[in-house]
Amino acid sequence: MSDEDDLEDFEPDLDGLEREDDDEKETEEWEDYRKEGEDSEGWMSTPLTEDMMKEGLSALCKTGSGLAHAYVKLEVKDRELTDIYLLRSYIHLRYVDVSENHLTDLSPLNYLTHLLWLKADGNRLRSAGLNELPYLQIASFAYNQITDTEGISHPRLASLDLKGNHIHMVTGLDPQKLISLHTLELRGNQLNSTLGINLPKLKNLFLAQNLLKKVEGLENLSNLTTLHLRDNQIETLSGFSKEMKSLQYLNLRGNMVADLGELAKLRDLPKLRALVLLDNPCTDENDYRQEALVQVAHLERLDKDLYEEEERAEAGATRQRVKEAQEAEPEPELGPDPSSI
Repeated sequence: MSDEDDLEDFEPDLDGLEREDDDEKETEEWEDYRKEGEDSEGWMSTPLTEDMMKEGLSALCKTGSGLAHAYVKLEVKDRELTDIYLLRSYIHLRYVDVSENHLTDLSPLNYLTHLLWLKADGNRLRSAGLNELPYLQIASFAYNQITDTEGISHPRLASLDLKGNHIHMVTGLDPQKLISLHTLELRGNQLNSTLGINLPKLKNLFLAQNLLKKVEGLENLSNLTTLHLRDNQIETLSGFSKEMKSLQYLNLRGNMVADLGELAKLRDLPKLRALVLLDNPCTDENDYRQEALVQVAHLERLDKDLYEEEERAEAGATRQRVKEAQEAEPEPELGPDPSSI
């Protein structure tokens, strides 16, 4: 079952973001591609040429005062490129796709100060760092060999895709510089902590397929609506804060939550409507579905199924019985004051 299935019937405000589909076949193909690149002793030097540029350029637009024209879109995918130095001269480019090549250096892109959209997936990059590009809005560096998140400081960047890399820790993402970032994709890395993701404007955070055991340091994500944590090693639900007041969709599928009592820690998320807990040990408990609603009364959907009114009424009755039982318990008697003995 795909994550797209998990998200079915639930569409928070994703500002046009395509829903994650976790296509396993595609992932395997990318892994094979990357392994082939890592095992190779070296690629034959293949620089970008004028002929390749002529084939890949499109979208003729006005520039400057409107009296001149230039091509603003370039696609040079899967050309075995090792060098894009030639791009330094094409300063009017706005859309660039250099995916599925053998690139280790993107520094020529620093000259493209009009760049709006960049896709550099499936290369051999070890860094996503570039000079600040004032108009860059969408950037994808998926399935490279990137080890950190340093050097990313584009003020209009809205969507950043770093899935399928080798990132252990998020560092260098400055909220004072990344003032427009609303979607961060870090699926399939080697993250062992959620520290360092201090981006208050963030709306969508994808952290599936990492090495996470808990959530921490996300208290300032007051605008976050979607949090994807599928296929990690999470056992405890500590770390969710009432300051995460916009969170609507939480995917914890394929983790290690064994105690249904942990769900009580999600009560402080006032807008949580959809929760995915499939493939956690706690789903084997009797009345798992009912107990989840007892713990989090405002849930609308668990896994793929909406809660019915009958289920809500039964959960409400259970909560009332628990409350009455707690109130009926006698106060524990205080022992003698040790100072008086």
